[in-house]
Amino acid sequence: MAKTGTTTQGLRTAIERSGYYPALVAEAVEAAVGGEPIASYLVHQETTFDSNEVRRHVTVLVLTAHRFIVSHTDEQAADTSSPTPYATTSTESVKLDRISSVVVSRVVANPESYTPGTLPREVVLTIGWGAVARIDLEPAACGDPNCEADHGYTGNSTADDLSLRVSEAGDGPDTVRQTLVFAQSLSEATAAAPSSTGR
Repeated sequence: MAKTGTTTQGLRTAIERSGYYPALVAEAVEAAVGGEPIASYLVHQETTFDSNEVRRHVTVLVLTAHRFIVSHTDEQAADTSSPTPYATTSTESVKLDRISSVVVSRVVANPESYTPGTLPREVVLTIGWGAVARIDLEPAACGDPNCEADHGYTGNSTADDLSLRVSEAGDGPDTVRQTLVFAQSLSEATAAAPSSTGR
């Protein structure tokens, strides 16, 4: 389930509609937003199955004029650290000029007959701001199949701070549409944000 919009009351309503510890989630998100007006938001709830347990997770993304705020809330079963079930919620506030990439991957069916404006069947929104990077390394090689020299390593470094996947089948067409709207708002905001390095 995802909801998007532009008002504080709309954000609170979307959090309440998700049904996932709304008082806890709303308090954390509203504290992070403070008094800033909201330009756009997205609330996405995900349910996963882990062995015999059902786990829920909610992600709330908020865009203001100067910041991108991301909140995650997870529930945990009782364990050795807690005799009762508990939830963990965290928020991170990122200045817009720190966002280095907004990647929108779209999966479309029957691309040969694609009509502009048709909703993708799946969207993956990946946002990077340098807090987390994934490095994939492999041994480097040359073109000689008989070469035994050490050529070091080659690889890629990818900013991967947040990745959110929604699909028409799992989340519904409105969720896919709303994710695209939020992604466009965030992309436009980061393009307009002044650089902190003066470039």
